[in-house]
Amino acid sequence: MILSSYAHAVGQLRDPRFRRVIWFGVALAVALLFAMYALVLLVVQIFVPGTLTLPIAGEVSGLQTLLSIGSLLVMLGLSVFLMVPVASAFTGIFLEDVANAVERVHYPGLPAPTPVPFTTAMTDSLRYFGLLVALNLLGMVVFVVSGGLGFVVFWGINAWLLAREYFTLVALRRHTAAEARALQQRHRWRLWFAGMWMAVPLSIPFINLLMPVVGAAAFTHMYHRVQGRKPGSSRVA
Repeated sequence: MILSSYAHAVGQLRDPRFRRVIWFGVALAVALLFAMYALVLLVVQIFVPGTLTLPIAGEVSGLQTLLSIGSLLVMLGLSVFLMVPVASAFTGIFLEDVANAVERVHYPGLPAPTPVPFTTAMTDSLRYFGLLVALNLLGMVVFVVSGGLGFVVFWGINAWLLAREYFTLVALRRHTAAEARALQQRHRWRLWFAGMWMAVPLSIPFINLLMPVVGAAAFTHMYHRVQGRKPGSSRVA
């Protein structure tokens, strides 16, 4: 079920209906990464004298780094930690478009969903965004002191939070808030494992730019699969 959901999600990246979402999603991801990267540099300049060596990203010396030649490489390194909050912010903006595109292709004949109000989606996304920023900045420190073993812990935490957020927002399109939460709780361990398949690629530069779109599509499939529907039909399997 999980591998099939991701396979269908990746396979639909060529769908013309996905292209606008993909390009906007990548542009948003880069913009948010750049903004958070600038924030990290500002914190370094204010609180850390001289230079600071971050895992993967290397030396960061302050805001002057923002416009340096090596800035892109530093930002890609930081994306290992910062793409998870970016993916969280993504849900409130593009999840509805992705879910609609998936359902038109793979689950025809379903009644039209009730769109999640933008304020509800953004409130839910922002609730997780701050937590995920803090966790992943802490993950940088844990990575350094643990020799990389901290990644396993933070993949697990990120997987849980992302799965809960993505699945619940998809479910809210066809259920009340109480029903969506109950459905998420009923399948929480399966969804957590599905979240791992999103959290790990979010740590891989370049691939992580596509993962918010892939994740939204995959969790749309996961929602329908736990409801007993197979791709290609709206009928219950």
